[in-house]
Amino acid sequence: MSHALTPDAAPTPAPPLRLILVGAGGRGTTYATYAATTGRARIVAIAEPDVARATAARERHPGAEVFDDWRALAEQAPEADAVLITTQDAEHVEPAVRFAELGYHILLEKPMATSEEDARQISDAVAKAGVMLAVCHVLRYTPYTTGVKEIVDSGRLGDIVSVEHLEPVGWWHQAHSYVRGNWRREDQASPMLLAKSSHDLDWISYIIGAPVRKVSSFGSLMHFRPENRPAEAADNCLDCPVESTCPYSAKRLYLGCLGDADRERWPLNAVTEARTPDGIEQALREGPYGRCVYACDNDVVDHQVVNLEYEGGATASFTMTAFTPFTHRKTRIFGTLGSLDGDGVHATVTDFVTGREETLLLGVDGPDAGSGHGGGDERLVDAFLDALTSGDPVHILSDPVTSLESHLVAWAAERARRTDTVQALTN
Repeated sequence: MSHALTPDAAPTPAPPLRLILVGAGGRGTTYATYAATTGRARIVAIAEPDVARATAARERHPGAEVFDDWRALAEQAPEADAVLITTQDAEHVEPAVRFAELGYHILLEKPMATSEEDARQISDAVAKAGVMLAVCHVLRYTPYTTGVKEIVDSGRLGDIVSVEHLEPVGWWHQAHSYVRGNWRREDQASPMLLAKSSHDLDWISYIIGAPVRKVSSFGSLMHFRPENRPAEAADNCLDCPVESTCPYSAKRLYLGCLGDADRERWPLNAVTEARTPDGIEQALREGPYGRCVYACDNDVVDHQVVNLEYEGGATASFTMTAFTPFTHRKTRIFGTLGSLDGDGVHATVTDFVTGREETLLLGVDGPDAGSGHGGGDERLVDAFLDALTSGDPVHILSDPVTSLESHLVAWAAERARRTDTVQALTN
């Protein structure tokens, strides 16, 4: 008797992962929208107190239940695999601890928290609950970083001796986010170094592959101060007779976003949902983003340098400055066998034996924050979804222990800056 062979039945596709979104601002929208568009996940619940943002989130994720407070959402504890927490910096600790206690895996926007005590509380809560946590240090996940890390780890440069790293914030980005915007004040957000450059301190440690042992730092709020205000300047750019010659003109910046899809997505979405000149001007008149940059209540630094010594003796210098074009980070890595000069997209490697230079295309071109951090946003979400699907945290490059270490470096640098000291870090 013969038996006909039948093909194996196609495997049943896994149902989409169920995600909760807490905080439907720019970062939360980016992560949640990408996760949903992959088909691997869907948003089942959203917590967002801002009515306009909540409405937009509901439209992007039909079927998701929307709450105006994360506590009410947590009280219901909907069936879900993980939560994306992308609230303001100072509002991370409470939801992170609570959702960990409820057993949800967590994707947490950086910085983890605005104090060492709160960051440790999150780390402890995650460990106690046995859930996975990925901190959004997106620079670890970019194709460029992968390429640089492979070059360093291959031994091609020999032993790493020193690193120079530049964070070019961009003159208008500083004005948007750190003078007029949500991260302008330490008491409402966090120090500039933590809010903007925890990415970079984390990145340098990741590339070098050793813990920081000593830190010193210098910097201040030098330019965006009342005493630098032109005599003729008005309180609002729309009324200002010198607006047309000011580098920080809100009118030029935000009206200039119209017709550019990327710039309408960011930074314009932080200002208004309007996409007309009249709507934008109304938002500049009524909201914080039309204010003269010399007449705001900002107090975070506009430039800072950090010097780092790593276990084993390698050193690094990091510069964060507002007074640059808005572009990719720049890095030079100096080893005993070769050096690397990188711009976030390309890396030129020089071999000290042959003298040969080789330029490699490693990254994705385009403006940094406006293009998903060079692919890092997408790859971070992919890694988190991979970890959820497999149950294996190996996919997460920015776990709470690793991330806490880079946060401790940032706080040490701030102590060093404020006290004019060298800070030592221990295990």
